[in-house]
Amino acid sequence: MLNRLTATPDSCFWGYLDADEQPVLSVDPGETITIEAVTHHSGDAPDLLMDDGVRAIWDGIAPETRTPGVHIMTGPIEVRGAKPGDTLRVELLSMTPRMPYGSNCAANWGLFHERFGKERITIYELHDPEPDAAGTMQFPPFATPMFGFDFAARELYDLPGVISEPTPELRQPFGRDVRVPVRPHLGVMGVAPEGGRRSSIEPGVFGGNVDNWRFGPGATVHYPVFQEGAGFYVGDPHFAQGDGEICGTAIEASLDVTLRLSLASDLPVEAPLLRTDTHWFTHGFSGGVEEGVDGLGTAMTMAAEQMLKLMVDKGGFTMDEAYSLASVAVDMGVTQVVDGIVGCHAAIAHSILAP
Repeated sequence: MLNRLTATPDSCFWGYLDADEQPVLSVDPGETITIEAVTHHSGDAPDLLMDDGVRAIWDGIAPETRTPGVHIMTGPIEVRGAKPGDTLRVELLSMTPRMPYGSNCAANWGLFHERFGKERITIYELHDPEPDAAGTMQFPPFATPMFGFDFAARELYDLPGVISEPTPELRQPFGRDVRVPVRPHLGVMGVAPEGGRRSSIEPGVFGGNVDNWRFGPGATVHYPVFQEGAGFYVGDPHFAQGDGEICGTAIEASLDVTLRLSLASDLPVEAPLLRTDTHWFTHGFSGGVEEGVDGLGTAMTMAAEQMLKLMVDKGGFTMDEAYSLASVAVDMGVTQVVDGIVGCHAAIAHSILAP
């Protein structure tokens, strides 16, 4: 069965994931859903990034309720029969762009804001997107930077949903032709967490703002379930991002994602676990925003511990064997350094883990 969840003021929550919110859609395990995911950066170029549906969300969700985070979350979706202790399997089947434009913000939360002393918006365009036989826009291989401008709508980009009115004379064309590989994915995705409302900026064992660009078409992500029905959310859609996301954001852009939700009784997990065509990825997070980038050690340790557990539980290795293999065959990486709670990941090839 194919369901569609449209992003509207009634199906979106701005800035949080919350176990107390009632589901906007209920599905049986194994059902497929197409979900509209809307970027909170649509206001960076409203002439390019907003349509009537996006404007309805801006008009319909009061600014004072856009807290404590910044992302527009579509959901929650109830998976019937899911209970605490289960594993939710999310198969990301396909993604299509809602509009062929996206925004990157060199923001006050970026790694080098103090060095640059300003915030700057750069608008990107998909390079020659083409519709399929049904007329649906598809992702091309590349995106191209179009123009940039210094953010001036507020003294600081510290309010979700700011609109920078188009000012052609301030939009400076990008200095040279560059083709950025397109990596469509969801920056924020996860289940209703423990402990009440959690900021959409926060990553954690429930998912949230993990910002791993590999959470895209063809990937499968597994989450531990903490609440009855799981309470699944999606948000923060991206056209592309590099590991690190150092200036503050990816190419933030709205997209539609088709996915399948099911329960994986054979794969218990304690934190988000990603499977791609070639690798398994475990994830780790720092202990709190006060650590900043100094928390990378904490995040990397957690990712490594999760990887050792995966190698023992799924690969059948002893802990001694896993520890040796992790040093010679596992790649550790930085997922993002700009979300307050920073993240790392560990990757192991299927050929190593498979019996």
